[in-house]
Amino acid sequence: MKSVQRTGVIRDYDMHSPSVRIGYGVILLLCVLMVILAVFPLVWVMLAGFKDLKEFVSSTSIFPRSFSPQPFATTWNQLGIAKNYLNSLLFVAGSVVCALIFNGLLGYGIGILKPKGHKIVKRLILLSLLMPTTISIVPLFMNIQNLGLGNSFVPLWLSYGANAMYVILFVQFFESLPRSIIEASRIDGCSQLQTFFRIVLPLSKPICTVIAIFAVNAAWSDFLLPYLVLRGGNLQTVMVRLFVFSTEQTVNADTMMRSVVFSMIPPIILFFIFQKQLTENAVSVGIKG
Repeated sequence: MKSVQRTGVIRDYDMHSPSVRIGYGVILLLCVLMVILAVFPLVWVMLAGFKDLKEFVSSTSIFPRSFSPQPFATTWNQLGIAKNYLNSLLFVAGSVVCALIFNGLLGYGIGILKPKGHKIVKRLILLSLLMPTTISIVPLFMNIQNLGLGNSFVPLWLSYGANAMYVILFVQFFESLPRSIIEASRIDGCSQLQTFFRIVLPLSKPICTVIAIFAVNAAWSDFLLPYLVLRGGNLQTVMVRLFVFSTEQTVNADTMMRSVVFSMIPPIILFFIFQKQLTENAVSVGIKG
């Protein structure tokens, strides 16, 4: 069988050079080391969850004596985290919808419609990227309380519908779309909203997939704003529940380790399912942008 020829930066012909082979080996070694450094903390936390407190404190091995799921079941019942998983799911789903629709509409206006002043709006959005998000927490929280939206997912969903980075990604992608498609939809009598939802959005699956994955990861990991808005009610997300659980009572290190594992599982599953789409779409978006 004919071997597959390398067509990247390093070709098969280049591998005949000793210096190229050495450099290639060094690059592979560095990549392996980076993977180990990135994956080891996750593996250590998961393996530590199988240990009881005595073994966790005294044992120097990262591997537990047994892989019984009973400690995880006990911690799950102690946390009562099933309801918090459902709350996080609702929070994430609403955040993804708002991130795609509202940011997409603004990106559509700037990247395709381009009304008067669109360059100023784009520059203001870029300027907002230079500002730390934490400086807006206090006025945002005060406005939420003044509007009576506390203990509700609505302000959390809307906060993901106003993300400067997502808008810029949409603008860059929309500007690469053929103008003939937009003009054809207008000739057929589509309104601007119909053009966006029926033409532009279906053609934007690559960037929508990337933004959806980013929004899922960000919403699931978000803590500060959900803690301020949801801490007094029964809509606590997983992250808020873990923090409240750690402050309400004395929690052993092994129990806290298992609770951290519960918060890690959904993003890891999401990564393994969509890693191919994420990398391919991110590369294609970067090239088009």
